[in-house]
Amino acid sequence: REFSLFAEVQFPRFAEPIPNVTVTIGRDALLPCVVDNLRNYKVAWVRVDTQTILSIHHNVITQNSRISLSYNDHRSWYLQIKNVQEVDRGWYMCQVNTDPMRSRQGYLQVVVPPSIVDKETSTDMVVREASNVTLNCKAVGYPEPYVMWRREDGEDINYNGETVNVVDGEVLHIVKISRLHMGAYLCIASNGVPPSISKRIVLRVQFPPMLSIPNQLEGAYIGQDVTLECLTEAYPTSINYWTTERGDMIVSGDKHEAVSSDSGYNKYMMLKIRNVNPKDFGSYKCVAKNSLGETDGVIKLDEIPAPSTTTTQVSPHVTSSIKKNGRNGNKNSRQRPIDYAVEEWRESDSDGDYTLVSMRTPQDPSDGSGEPASLRVQGIWTVLLLFLTLALLFVVRR
Repeated sequence: REFSLFAEVQFPRFAEPIPNVTVTIGRDALLPCVVDNLRNYKVAWVRVDTQTILSIHHNVITQNSRISLSYNDHRSWYLQIKNVQEVDRGWYMCQVNTDPMRSRQGYLQVVVPPSIVDKETSTDMVVREASNVTLNCKAVGYPEPYVMWRREDGEDINYNGETVNVVDGEVLHIVKISRLHMGAYLCIASNGVPPSISKRIVLRVQFPPMLSIPNQLEGAYIGQDVTLECLTEAYPTSINYWTTERGDMIVSGDKHEAVSSDSGYNKYMMLKIRNVNPKDFGSYKCVAKNSLGETDGVIKLDEIPAPSTTTTQVSPHVTSSIKKNGRNGNKNSRQRPIDYAVEEWRESDSDGDYTLVSMRTPQDPSDGSGEPASLRVQGIWTVLLLFLTLALLFVVRR
């Protein structure tokens, strides 16, 4: 028994297990085998699944130029595999030629980042509105990739009656597609091995022009600048223009300015009419055409009164009168509230000049001097009496 224990101590032994190694395809792999007390025994590397001898002691046996051997202090033996490929995935054994043979095994895992198979993946598509559409995305890698779809702009997808942000799986199937589905889609494949990969597929939806008018009735006064607006949707992109009610196409110039701007399948149309005159009133038509159809809309421009540039002035004329109240023989007089005679400006119907109209409180008849007529008569009689008295005195003295 003591001899058996002594012999066991003298035999080579593995100082540590061979680790399992994971490496990305194209990188280099290193499998270590550490043996203590090797003495005159030899170390060999073997591919387990194919029973292929790769190396024996200091010599490389395999014809695979990517495989090499390194060692250190007759104790550590390293199997090196350069530019690892998927065919290198599997078990590797380190053997010591004792009797019986002693060995350890380690697993080389080769992972592959995802890639998209172009031949089996959809490309850019153009479809008619209301048709059914199927987009495919085939991805490979190890482990098997996870595939999902989303819009490039991050907007939600109306996916067969549901609003979702992401659709899982290699197939994106849309029933009764609409213009709202138009845009760029990303097929994204990932499996935990960087980098993830994506493919961009542009989906275009064809439909005839549609048109909307914010204001179908516009008003303007003579000399004003006015703007008419139309909004259209179409794909393929429509040809847009304005016409008069006689059907004449309107071209930008000193009188008119026709402008349009695009945003996806939407187009904004604007017609500016400068210094409106009577001939400009009437109907205007905005027209949109593409290969699938055409449409138009009518805007009516009516005349409205110009805003007034004059202001109304009031010139008050104030008078007052004080009367005694003798109804009950009361000697104490009370001041009656002031009666106001107001002169106001009124606009003339004829020529736009202003006419002064006087509104006065009722008084004694007056000749316009502001003095009652009875007082004037009394004064005249007084003057006549004084004249007669002076004449009589002159006769008596003679």
